[in-house]
Amino acid sequence: MKWLAAALLCILPLPAAAQSAMPPAPLADRQLDDPRLEAAARELMHTLRCVMCQGQSIADSDAPMAGDMRHQVRSRIAAGESAEDVRAWLKARYGDYISYQPELNRVTWPLFAVPALLLLFAALVFFRRVRVAAKPRR
Repeated sequence: MKWLAAALLCILPLPAAAQSAMPPAPLADRQLDDPRLEAAARELMHTLRCVMCQGQSIADSDAPMAGDMRHQVRSRIAAGESAEDVRAWLKARYGDYISYQPELNRVTWPLFAVPALLLLFAALVFFRRVRVAAKPRR
């Protein structure tokens, strides 16, 4: 029983140790001075997915990773890069999953093809049932 208590005392502090001791990135929550650049950065942030939260954009997420990504977006926009250049850099770094607007390529084609095939299958089933129901019974 003493070994169980000792094991618990060793395991319990682990979640607290997992928290990041790093300060947030400088531009994570601070807006750019130029309103036009900030608007471009905000628009881009709403189209990028947080890799930790997975259901939120980096603009809406409070995760430290999203803060780092917001910092990268703002600093690259402030440096003169276009939104598409920043998006391409983030996609190269994190993969196609980062974007809420996936492009059609050899990896993402099922995202586009499967819903169309399911819709076609449902239409075929529907019309076949309607045709069978419309036939006169003998």
